[in-house]
Amino acid sequence: MDSGIECSLSKFADYTKLCGVVNTLEGRDAVQRDLDRLERWAYVNLMKFNKVLHMGRCNPKHKYRLSREWIETSPEEKDLGVLVSEKLNMTQQCALAA
Repeated sequence: MDSGIECSLSKFADYTKLCGVVNTLEGRDAVQRDLDRLERWAYVNLMKFNKVLHMGRCNPKHKYRLSREWIETSPEEKDLGVLVSEKLNMTQQCALAA
């Protein structure tokens, strides 16, 4: 799975996250190349990658695809039980905990 991956790849149980700095077109292209590599692996292993969480200020929010389909973007996602927002704001997580 990790073979040839340029960006950061995190794996835990059934979670896999691909992370990359995308402040240039080269960064965007590196993420897409890695998604292409992961898509082939996922197809063979019957897994699915399904969302993009854009993080940080001035994020250009590029669109990415798996095979011929665009990947859905999300303003927040749960990561091992913690709600992570695109602005790294803990307000929603605290409200849910309260």
